[in-house]
Amino acid sequence: MDSLLSYQNENALEAGCDEAGRGCLAGPVVAAAVILPKDVDIPVLNDSKKLSEKQRQSLRPIIETVAISWAVSFVNEAEIDQINILNASFTAMHRAIDQLEPRPESLLIDGNRFNPYPNVPHSCIIKGDGKFLSIAAASVLAKTYRDDFMEKIHEEFPDYDWKNNKGYPTQKHREAIARIGDCKYHRKSFTLLAPEQLSLF
Repeated sequence: MDSLLSYQNENALEAGCDEAGRGCLAGPVVAAAVILPKDVDIPVLNDSKKLSEKQRQSLRPIIETVAISWAVSFVNEAEIDQINILNASFTAMHRAIDQLEPRPESLLIDGNRFNPYPNVPHSCIIKGDGKFLSIAAASVLAKTYRDDFMEKIHEEFPDYDWKNNKGYPTQKHREAIARIGDCKYHRKSFTLLAPEQLSLF
């Protein structure tokens, strides 16, 4: 496994930012922002998608303990429908950054687009969660907090199998929507059924 970088600018207090749940049909988009010490060493930490669920859950308390500051923010499905998923992702990141203390001097954003945060310069890093420790840490927090939320609401609506798919458009999830319809946690602005299933109605 390639080593991730501790920072882009040694002289700035950097926060890494990432989100989880952009491609889901249900539930919130969740973003995290993390400021790590420059000399931090967190074995195994990498892009959350490359880690097992057990690894992510074990890393979360470590990240929260060693971080100079960290925050997580949720934007729910109603707001996603109102402002669209891209803006919702940026809004979630901004709300997470709002909570950081001390205030970061620079932002490392996973991806290729971002709405600038007031008075703080940023760099967009494509696949940044596999390049910088702070972004990887943010990806782990965003993913684990969102997964916990989806498992909680699974108990309310077990037919959608959110405990296993976390709201992503798996076949079982779409089949449940086709069978029983959507619910209050679904993003109404998304295409909830695949075209071939829509033709059945």
